[in-house]
Amino acid sequence: MFSSEVISMVVFIVFIVAVLLIDLLFVGKDSAEVSLKEAGTWSIIWISLALLFSLLLLYFGHIVHGVDNMDHLREIAHKYAPELKFTGDTFDANLHIYRKYMTISYLTGYLIEETLSTDNLFVMLMILTAFNVRPSSYKTVLLWGILGAIVLRFAFIFAGSALIQRFEWVMLIFGAYLVYAGVSMFIKRHEEEKIDPQHHWLVKFTSRWFKVFPKYVGKNFFVKRNGVLHITPLLVVVFIIEFSDLIFAVDSIPAIFSVTRDPYVVFFSNIFAILGLRSLFFLLVHVVKLFYYLKTGISVLLAFIGFKLLFHTWLDEIGFQSIYSLYFILFVIVLSIGFSLIRKKREKTKLVAAE
Repeated sequence: MFSSEVISMVVFIVFIVAVLLIDLLFVGKDSAEVSLKEAGTWSIIWISLALLFSLLLLYFGHIVHGVDNMDHLREIAHKYAPELKFTGDTFDANLHIYRKYMTISYLTGYLIEETLSTDNLFVMLMILTAFNVRPSSYKTVLLWGILGAIVLRFAFIFAGSALIQRFEWVMLIFGAYLVYAGVSMFIKRHEEEKIDPQHHWLVKFTSRWFKVFPKYVGKNFFVKRNGVLHITPLLVVVFIIEFSDLIFAVDSIPAIFSVTRDPYVVFFSNIFAILGLRSLFFLLVHVVKLFYYLKTGISVLLAFIGFKLLFHTWLDEIGFQSIYSLYFILFVIVLSIGFSLIRKKREKTKLVAAE
């Protein structure tokens, strides 16, 4: 007999496979490159799906853990939401409190992942540009990059959850690292990142263990010449993108555990953010110059989340609610975008005046 958690995960994974097939078959299928309009449309579709899923959690979230009585509800809350207080007079009232908590945690985690992912998309764009990948191959590279990211997230999230359940002090290490990452990003926010394709350590490592073909062969990852199988530079680029996502996960996974310890909620929010990455990437390609203050905003969020992890016990005692984190994250995102747009408008005004 399978548990509710296993059944929920299987259903969710089937859904993931279905939407990935939709992404593969329909996003940019009629053109070599994805247009701004198409990227914007599909980004809205994926965001809408993520918001619809939050409604599913709000009304049926208890099904994930198979909660059917008050004792089981307290057990799950003690395990994944120790700060949650049940103030309802009936089981149904308290169940609604728990589902509302799940929903807020999911939305906050989704916003965190989506915001941090934007910075990771800049890195992906830099990698693709540095390795002279043709725009017509972006879709293929990003698809496999996203598939790899999903597998990495699954492993990281459930391993991290098990670690936190056994050693709660790990939260303090996560918090200290995120504060450091936030401060470091703020200090280096205006430094231009560069990648040297010829001297990248992963390129050297791959060349040492595999026969790498000297040039791209369309969208192929493998090519056979004189009876010898070679990997193409396009596959090397996929490896580098996967590695960059691995580094990115070190920031994003601890960040979301500051919101909830429930690995299923963390996984749901992560995957929905990742599902829309390909469309968001093509949207970003067209509007990349509008995000001047993005790194500043992300650095503030990382530091805030880090402090939240470091002082989570004290925050629980004074009644700090998870929805406050959601409000603060929305505030920082809106502020970052707003200041970026104002700066862009001023630059345009100065340019017109100079002419």
